[in-house]
Amino acid sequence: MNNFLSSDQLSGLIQAAYIIAGVLFIFALAGLSKHETAKRGNMFGMSGMGLALVATLVLAARNSQTLANQRPLAVTLGLVVVAMVIGGAIGAWRARTVEMTQMPELVAMLHSFVGAAAVLVGYNSYLEPGSETTGSLAAIHSAEVFLGVFIGAVTFTGSIVAFMKLSARMKSSPLVLPQRHKLNALILLVSAVLMVMFMTNHQSSAIVPLAIMTALALFLGFHLVAAIGGGDMPVVVSMLNSYSGWAAAAAGFMLNNDLLIITGSLVGASGAILSYIMCQAMNRSFISVIMGGFGSDGAVSGEEKDYGEHRETTAAEVAELLASAQSVVITPGYGMAVAQAQYPVAEMTAKLRAKGVNVRFGIHPVAGRLPGHMNVLLAEAKVPYDIVLEMDEINEDFPETDVVLVIGANDTVNPAANEDPSSPIAGMPVLEVWKAHDVIVFKRSMATGYAGVQNPLFFRENTSMLFGDAKERVDDIVRALG
Repeated sequence: MNNFLSSDQLSGLIQAAYIIAGVLFIFALAGLSKHETAKRGNMFGMSGMGLALVATLVLAARNSQTLANQRPLAVTLGLVVVAMVIGGAIGAWRARTVEMTQMPELVAMLHSFVGAAAVLVGYNSYLEPGSETTGSLAAIHSAEVFLGVFIGAVTFTGSIVAFMKLSARMKSSPLVLPQRHKLNALILLVSAVLMVMFMTNHQSSAIVPLAIMTALALFLGFHLVAAIGGGDMPVVVSMLNSYSGWAAAAAGFMLNNDLLIITGSLVGASGAILSYIMCQAMNRSFISVIMGGFGSDGAVSGEEKDYGEHRETTAAEVAELLASAQSVVITPGYGMAVAQAQYPVAEMTAKLRAKGVNVRFGIHPVAGRLPGHMNVLLAEAKVPYDIVLEMDEINEDFPETDVVLVIGANDTVNPAANEDPSSPIAGMPVLEVWKAHDVIVFKRSMATGYAGVQNPLFFRENTSMLFGDAKERVDDIVRALG
């Protein structure tokens, strides 16, 4: 390869490829901000990643020629290609088999891989620095290693706990340890002391404070997420996305890789911004949620209260009600995803619109268990983008709405958030569906939602319950509509 290009020319081309890939990633984020441009944004992202992989292969080939042992080029490329083939095969298999209802936990698990990679890169960078550094450069490198391992370890265990909670392998209620906030603060303080010890120790024993910090960071990641209740899990997934970005950026500093720094910073910043926006939408303190335990506490507030008797209805009665309505709003939740009811919902929407009914969708910012979860499901079912509205856009219209269909939602339509100061979700902005003339709630039972909070909406005079599998009930309505 060096027969065609000098080392400086090759380095310049690799850096240029990294810059172009970084720009493509920025275009990807911009495209993903709107429904209409999301597909184009994905294409930009895939193109950027493809270019980055090619540039990385070239870089690996060049570095293999500069190693002290002069490792053969074929061996280096072979190892990289084997790793890519194995990873690509696993990724393709998961992409083809994962259900949309499993996307939140899959994303959480993918974040854990980034965290683990940052930890491994950190230890490798410490044990095999590649070049001798002295003075301020040595201190900077030590700080990069320590912070990279710390962020990666927190991301790793935090993401695993999020995966276990979202996949119901662990209770969604928070783990409340005695003096848990002081415990977190103590871990941070001890880690800061260990960082000073690590940076000032230039002997082989420096690995001791690094190893102790790693163990503390692994526990901190577990505790931070375990202490957060189910109602705040969408924010947690978004925040872990941010952590994984900063972990990648830290790995970029350790490897002196500009693309990792750029990409990690983009992911870290965008994840943090999204988490902040979601916290505002939930009336949560951003710092309180990410520090663990100040959000929804997972309690069963209202479980013992007597709200009266609920009323049941049938699919035929709902179809008759919809056919005579002028305005209908559908508010989906995680239950729609579990039942895979998005396709019959789209068919029902098309039939109603053909009859002249004004049908729209109201999406809460944290509907489902992943930011944008409901939007993706509806887009998958070919629901027109222009009738899918956010909470702030639809809330004022509920008093003039004839019928609201609550399909699998619970906490995001709970009036207790506005009316019960003792509720764990008190102050959280919700879809004010109870202001409509008639409300139909699709549920399997009268059980509470993911946050474990009873919903007085189910007992309102203008609310009727349609029990059963959401997909089957919507199919029944579609048949009744003719």
